[in-house]
Amino acid sequence: MLKSHKVRFVILIILFLGAVFSVYAAWREERNGVLTIAFLDVGQGDAIFVDAPSGNQILIDGGPGKSVLRELSKVMPFYDRSIDVVIASHADQDHVGGLPDVLKKYKTNIFMEPGVPGESSSYNELEKIVEENKSIKKILARKNMNVDLGDGVVLQILFPDRDPSGMETNSASIIARLIYGENEFLFTGDSPAAIEDYLAFQEQIKSSGQNLLQSDVLKIGHHGSKNSNSDAFVAAVSPEYAVISVGKDNKYGHPNKETLDTLNNFNIKTLRTDDLGRIVFKSDGTNLVLK
Repeated sequence: MLKSHKVRFVILIILFLGAVFSVYAAWREERNGVLTIAFLDVGQGDAIFVDAPSGNQILIDGGPGKSVLRELSKVMPFYDRSIDVVIASHADQDHVGGLPDVLKKYKTNIFMEPGVPGESSSYNELEKIVEENKSIKKILARKNMNVDLGDGVVLQILFPDRDPSGMETNSASIIARLIYGENEFLFTGDSPAAIEDYLAFQEQIKSSGQNLLQSDVLKIGHHGSKNSNSDAFVAAVSPEYAVISVGKDNKYGHPNKETLDTLNNFNIKTLRTDDLGRIVFKSDGTNLVLK
């Protein structure tokens, strides 16, 4: 009789824990129309996590190594083991180093990249994983492609606008603009000033009157290098916030003083991962909040 009571008690505990987990999961998944953009603290590299109100998610870049997994565990519930779209802005180690581990641990439907190969072992491993995993669809990002995340959230590919074969990896970086209602975020990889100025010039000469660069938040190119973030480009984007993803006391001296001066001259609020750690924005499509 005593044993029977123990069995029933264990069953009740299991049912109780199951109910608690269900409530917790529902609470975590309730987004209430809010888009979350998290610039992850991965040291000297880039990694950006996008969580749409629909529940669809994008990871843009994976930093130089395994630190991206730690960061993802902070912005995703523990039971969520999928990321719908993974994007490598370009093939350099500080952007793709952590992506092989991401694809091993998270189910992914789509992988996007510009199509210019890199020399690192991480890039080669990443390509092998994508090639062998038949459930992952590989797409070469090109201008006018849109990634529809549902509930009005769209990621627009602005560059490359051609076959980038033969380009240097930084020059081939994917430049993409995320739009949700009245709020926009511009992601630039390590795109150099020559590409930035090309896009800014294209905006100047077109007659539609719609600025496809203007954004509330600009992810500063190449970690604040002096070879990126030209005056013309920053003026065309005209952001309220600039985010610099950079490692503390890095050997490159990023961000460069010229870049910081440019942002200061335009009165742009500058946020750095080496100072602040993970940087998170939330948007309901009208109001943009820095958490």
